[in-house]
Amino acid sequence: MTEHVLGRVPTRWDMALFELKASAFRLKRSVYEACVSQGVRRHGKAGTLAGAGVLARVSSPLWPPLQGAKERALTAGKIHNLRCALRHLDGIEVEAGSLFSFWRQIGRATRARGFVRGRELREGCLIANVGGGLCQLSNALYEAAVGAGFEIVERHAHSRIVSGSRAVAGRDATVFWNYVDLRFRSARAFRIEAVMRQGMLEIVLRGEAASGLRKETDLREEERLAANDCNSCGETECRRNDPDKPERLGDEGPTAWLVDACWPEFSIFFAATARTEDTLFVPQRLRQSPRHAWPQHVVAEETCATLVALRRALGLRHAPRQGRALQDMLLRYDEMLAGRYARKLSHLHTHLVISQNLLPHLWRTGELAGRSFDVLMVRHPMAELEAKLDRAKLHYPQSPTLADFRAPDVVVAAEAEALAVARTLLTPHSGVAAADPSRTRRLDWIMPAARGHIASGGKAILFPASALARKGAYALRDAVRGLDLEMVVAGKAQEQDSDFWGDIRARGLEGADWPDEIAAVVLPAIVEHEPRALLKALAHGLPVIATEECGLGTMDGLTLVPAYDPDALRQQLRAVTKGQFA
Repeated sequence: MTEHVLGRVPTRWDMALFELKASAFRLKRSVYEACVSQGVRRHGKAGTLAGAGVLARVSSPLWPPLQGAKERALTAGKIHNLRCALRHLDGIEVEAGSLFSFWRQIGRATRARGFVRGRELREGCLIANVGGGLCQLSNALYEAAVGAGFEIVERHAHSRIVSGSRAVAGRDATVFWNYVDLRFRSARAFRIEAVMRQGMLEIVLRGEAASGLRKETDLREEERLAANDCNSCGETECRRNDPDKPERLGDEGPTAWLVDACWPEFSIFFAATARTEDTLFVPQRLRQSPRHAWPQHVVAEETCATLVALRRALGLRHAPRQGRALQDMLLRYDEMLAGRYARKLSHLHTHLVISQNLLPHLWRTGELAGRSFDVLMVRHPMAELEAKLDRAKLHYPQSPTLADFRAPDVVVAAEAEALAVARTLLTPHSGVAAADPSRTRRLDWIMPAARGHIASGGKAILFPASALARKGAYALRDAVRGLDLEMVVAGKAQEQDSDFWGDIRARGLEGADWPDEIAAVVLPAIVEHEPRALLKALAHGLPVIATEECGLGTMDGLTLVPAYDPDALRQQLRAVTKGQFA
């Protein structure tokens, strides 16, 4: 095959001569742009044409059939290079008559700018080079521009045909910094949307139809020789020859686990699923609380965000217990942690497992483009959560806390977009799982070990939360009023500064120890995502009254009541206390 394509094996002198010629052409293009032409500018992102009609849409697969481990690594490098390029392309809008230049918009592909080794076609051979693979983007842009009727100002065909590429049908446009460029324009303003998802690169051009500068371009098959592949050509005399190793069956490369809070259910899943070659991204390992103690020695490599984790711990130590300020602070630290993880990700991490609180921030930075990912779901999606709180506000307009959790619209939208393309959602919460059962894997709740003896009986009702509307405090207060019961409230925050419970006998829980005798543990929550206290109560054999929103599903010892229904709750309280109240 080598003799057919190249005629002879390239020598070191041939390669040096190529670089010399390329440098001369780059200099010539730079001088021309600076001194002769009117220059080509970069185009900024905007939303003016976001709702305009589609002029052209082009899609191409990211993953070809792989022959070996090196080809997988180079393909992952290509996808990473596309990910870097799309940050400068997706969402830009080009003014009418203005020239679009691939290289002016993307910039030079260097290691310093985050680009890695991918495969590029050079002198008839597919070789590994920093920035390799960007031609898939230029190919798609060219085909879309032709389909939209734009004027093609500059386009260069590949010298050889790569099997399965658009060059087979003459729909390709090679690029090589900076003198081999792709340039086009339209008489009308247009918008470029460029995304990678579900294993595909998609280019969409939006704007008004009927370009006055339309120039027909024939996308017919062209006669060109096939490209040589340095991973498989077998030409051992060539210094570029780098034979591949057969890929193991089912090998999808290393997975990156980008995690935060360590629920027991997720800890067990990680220990059972992670492979030695995976990487675990954890907040820190210096001084871990049980909440962040992910299993060690499961994977060979770990990455920590220690400074971010310590900064968050110090910030939360002085944060208010409740309110919008606390929620805003948590979102900021989530963004910081996600950003730290993103900087440490390798392009070889083509599949991720992500804690939900990090998901929207990783999506907004484009780190998830071209990657598959699973999500460790710790709550309802933000949009659904806010809708639940809005409905609760209709029932309790007097509540000052139901508006505490409101994320910025861009964060809510980013989470929704990311969840829509996630591969698998993992959660033990029955309510969260029910929202998308086809893609959700529901994990079993882990029952804590019973510690000490807590008797079932007496007149103490444990409310394992703060006196807040979203935890069902209003419904519980109405249900208990007039009954000879004592409320034991675990949380310190409450709806208002004045005494929330009024004439009801109520006291705070002293320390972490529960009373020796409890009639029932009651949580008529409107929103509850981590019902650890209810699991503890069930482990001790205590009666539990809760709503479906607590996410436990069906369990022995659990009685479900509707949210917002104090009468139903009162009836169950009477039953669990053996009818001793009139």
